[in-house]
Amino acid sequence: MRPLRRHCRHGIACATSGAVSFADTSYTLPMAPAVVVVIFTVLEGRLSVLLIERAAEPCQGEWALPGGLLQANETLDGAASRKLQDETGLTDVFLEQLYSFDATDEGNAGIVVAYFALLPAAQARLRRELEWRPAWHALRDLESLAFENERILEYARERLRNKLAYTNVAYSFLPRRFTLRELQGVYEAILEEPVDKRNFRRRMVGLGIVRATNETRKEGAHRPARLYEFSS
Repeated sequence: MRPLRRHCRHGIACATSGAVSFADTSYTLPMAPAVVVVIFTVLEGRLSVLLIERAAEPCQGEWALPGGLLQANETLDGAASRKLQDETGLTDVFLEQLYSFDATDEGNAGIVVAYFALLPAAQARLRRELEWRPAWHALRDLESLAFENERILEYARERLRNKLAYTNVAYSFLPRRFTLRELQGVYEAILEEPVDKRNFRRRMVGLGIVRATNETRKEGAHRPARLYEFSS
């Protein structure tokens, strides 16, 4: 991923802050937290993220992570699930709270609660509206994002890499049954480096992380490949 440049510095809270005056005392209205969802997939062998091209100011024409303000009587988890479903049409996928970030705009502070989701791109049904233009972007090609969203994106990528070392989180990008080649491709996309084929397969099968099924799949001119599934 290339070094990122800062562009639009408007915080997510820029349109939500305000103050009212009662007699001689000024009270600052509480600001609703914003919820942002980093939605990852593996597309054409590369780790990719869903971004929205902003159709209006602030940051018109720039790309940003999907997000919005917490609605009345809505939980943080509920808001994240709503955004995920709005953008992809999916609900039953990996979704986890990531971290809370400060959002600043000329001295007005707010809180952004970030989540990250993992899903197979083939299952997603992206919104197609005039004012809402979503698209998948490979992380290695990104330069800058609106609202300094790159800091959230970098944190999410590191969390994903760490989870890959001690969980079977790679299942989130794969069908229920898959080839070892497909599984290795997910690891290489997330780590952004090649993985030794022999050692990788020995580790996955030898440690019981995956198990062979009785099914095979034909891949091109090669002989049918054995399908595997995660052991747990």
